[in-house]
Order: sequence, then C-alpha cells, then structure tokens
Amino acid sequence: MYEKNKKNLGILIFPDVEVLDLAGPFEVFSVTNELNQDELLNVFTIGETCDVIRAKNGLRIAADYTLETSPGPDFLIIPGGSGTRALLKNRKVLEWISRAAPACENILSVCSGALILGRLGLLKGLEATTHHEVIPELEALAPGAAIIRDRRFTDNGKILTSAGVAAGIDMSLYMVGRLFGASQARATARYIEYPEAGG
Repeated sequence: MYEKNKKNLGILIFPDVEVLDLAGPFEVFSVTNELNQDELLNVFTIGETCDVIRAKNGLRIAADYTLETSPGPDFLIIPGGSGTRALLKNRKVLEWISRAAPACENILSVCSGALILGRLGLLKGLEATTHHEVIPELEALAPGAAIIRDRRFTDNGKILTSAGVAAGIDMSLYMVGRLFGASQARATARYIEYPEAGG
C-alpha cells in the first residue's frame, strides 16, 4: 500500500522487459522493506498503461501505475530486455523519464536499460556498463561515457548501471547497503540466499 511518509522506488516495465532485470531488484528492495516492517519504501511498477503485457519469454505482468498516475519516484529503476529498443523510439516514455530524472535521488539501470540513459544523454561523462552483448550499442548511443566491460555495476553517485540480468541483484544489494547500511544488505542477501555483492 502506498504511504506518503516512505520513499518511492519505481521500476519501469514494458513489453519484452527481461524478467530478472525487474524481478531481481523488486525482490531485493521488497525484502529489505519487509525486514524493516515495511517502513522504508513504497516499491511499485510503472508502465505506459496498466494493461497486461508480456515480458521476455512470455510472462504476463501489469504495472501498478501508469506514467500519468505514478507517484514521483525517489528511486527509478530501468530494466533491460529486447523491449528497450522500442523504448528508444517511444517519445512518451523518454519524455517522462526526462521529467522524472531531476527529482530522483538515484536512477539505476539493469542490462540494456542503460541504452535509455544513453539515449537521454544521462551518461555523459560517467562510467557505465551493460550486458556484454549490448556494449557496442551503448558505445554508439553514449559516446561521452566511459564504458566499463569488466565490472558488475558502476556507481556514479546519482546514476548507477549494471551488467546483464543477475548483475542487477548485485547492484540492488549494493544500493541497499548505501541507503540503509551494510547490515541491511547482508540481512537481505541472507534472506534471499544470495551471495553478498561487491563493487
């Protein structure tokens, strides 16, 4: 349930989104919240509509909020998947991200979600990474970024990017540690039985 006194963490979803790109961070932040009596975060999904869509490989999901009805995210996660290529041409979604970005405390991308940040010029002068097969596309879209090939995720302060799929869990656990302390990250990793992430 949405509560005004908690920070808002929104995860963008779209057709052909990679399932673990969104589900991994959703699980990490939701578990952290659960372990703290649901007092830290409103964790929700945002879509162009709330209609049921098919994620990569056919999983059917629906967003909690539309772009128009979503509470302003303090933290925005942009997952990847083959559907990011359509988003690169979706003016409505791109404009929404551009409007939301200045008010976000942090923006995190998983896998090819970094292409969206590159398309919007948000990676200029920053380190960035993505799925190893997507690196050439990111280099073309974000020529002003330093593309890192051998790291699970990058932390530029406000903007974080991760490599593919499971790397989004590493980044999310790291972010839990940044926001709420290392002990919270360890507790979350223990609960989901996942190795603690490093830099």
